[in-house]
Formats: sequence, structure tokens, C-alpha cells
Amino acid sequence: MTKLTWRDDSEYLDLVSDLLEQEPVQRLANYTQHHHSTRLEHSISVSYNSYLVSKKLGLNTRATARGGLLHDLFYYDWRTTKFNLGSHAFIHPRVALRNAEKLTDLSDMEKDIILKHMWGATLATPKYRESAIVSLVDDYEAVHEFFGPTRKHVQAFVEKLTPNA
Repeated sequence: MTKLTWRDDSEYLDLVSDLLEQEPVQRLANYTQHHHSTRLEHSISVSYNSYLVSKKLGLNTRATARGGLLHDLFYYDWRTTKFNLGSHAFIHPRVALRNAEKLTDLSDMEKDIILKHMWGATLATPKYRESAIVSLVDDYEAVHEFFGPTRKHVQAFVEKLTPNA
């Protein structure tokens, strides 16, 4: 059985296609996120993988997919932009929530997902399991994206050392 990608998953697309079509979401493609991905690629990865986990656990897939897609809806380079009122980890969820509220009506769970996705850094504990899932998947995706090229180099090196069977 072939693993579905987000583009091929009609159930997932039914939940987020209205958001993906909007210019403010598409504009995330103009921002680098974790050195080797755009913010849009990152947001879709977090959204889709969180959706898959929530689906497997019988949780709220709609809120998870939508909150995950909108969790980093901000338009500045977090490596260079600094704030007087706090760190990027504290500020950007609030900016993302404000921007998301301009695009669509959000459930309380979606708001919590966006606002609490950095709870490890901000100590704002998630109210819902779906919020914790998005936060954990966000961390996983960040590491995965950052080390992606290194992982490919290591894999190629190992393949060179492994004799053909």
C-alpha cells in the first residue's frame, strides 16, 4: 500500500483547502522556516502529520489540521526580528492567532492549538490533547527539516559503505 501524501488525501484536503487557497496562507511560501523549508511547507507538514496522529487516536481532526496549518501564520524572519516585549517563542503564537482570526472563524480548540504550540518554551499548557499533538509534531518537523540535508548525506555515505546485496 502506498503512503498518501497530503495532496492525495481527500479527507485532509476537505478540512483545509479553503485555508490553503487564501493568499495570506500562500504568502508563507516566501519565508524560510528551518533553513531548508519554507514556512508554508513546514505548516503543511505540521498540519498533515498532526491530522494523521489525531485521526489514529480518534480525536478532532478538523481542529488539529486547521490549527496546525495556521500555527505559524506570521510574516517576519524570526532569526533577525527581535521584540522588546518577549521572545519569538512567546510573541509569534499571538501574532499567528491574530492573523488566523482575520482569515476564518476559529473554534476554541483551534485557538488553543495556535496559541499553545510553543508551550515548552512559554509554559502555557495546552488545554486539549490536539494542542499537545500539534506542539510535539511541530518540534519533530523542525528537527526533521533542519537536519534533512545532513540526513541525506549520511544515508548516501552509508550506502557507499554497504556492499550491494
